[in-house]
Amino acid sequence: MTRPSRVHTIQELEADVIASAMRQKLEALSVQRPLFHSEADFQHALAWMIHQDVPDSLIRLERPYRLDERNVYLDLFIGEPSGRKLAIELKYKTREEIAIHAGEEFRLKNQGAQDLARYDFLWDVNRLEKLVDRGEVTEGYAIFLTNDPAYWVEPKSTETIDAQFRLHEGRNLRGKLAWQGEPKSGTVKGREVPIVLRSGYSSDWRNYSKPGKSEFRFLVWAVDRN
Repeated sequence: MTRPSRVHTIQELEADVIASAMRQKLEALSVQRPLFHSEADFQHALAWMIHQDVPDSLIRLERPYRLDERNVYLDLFIGEPSGRKLAIELKYKTREEIAIHAGEEFRLKNQGAQDLARYDFLWDVNRLEKLVDRGEVTEGYAIFLTNDPAYWVEPKSTETIDAQFRLHEGRNLRGKLAWQGEPKSGTVKGREVPIVLRSGYSSDWRNYSKPGKSEFRFLVWAVDRN
């Protein structure tokens, strides 16, 4: 059955245009680095590519900010000579695979815990919205790279505790998102607080690479001023 299309707001369409530039960067990166050993490896590779594209940029990894009365650390901060200030949050989630690229062996772990990873990605988006709204940065990007289809394939059942956090292809998210039902004690420890997204975001997964048996796909959401 064909999924009915949703009318997007002007703000959402503008955010998609902004996101397209970051998608192009990731597509270029995929040629040199089709996969990574870890999220930190992904973080450094993207930072280095941006540095090569704009050598005069100020690039900082794990830059600290004060949000909601606690310290948070931004994966990547890019200060361009033009005055643009970009905040980037990354997620790199894998399922088990051994792959070889350019003579280098990659042993990827089966990370699992997809429900917590979805929550954490959306929490990153919420933090980026706050940084943009405060004027700390001019725009933000939340990037999710994975070879686990559980993230982009629509589940058959909606009766799961993380149903509101699902990121599958074509899903639209906005507003208050919370765990459903009563999660078992300790399973969502530290992640009990509902997430509120002030803007709307649509899951548009793109092909990244296929270095081994599994394929990698990525999702980019752009965050700009409300």
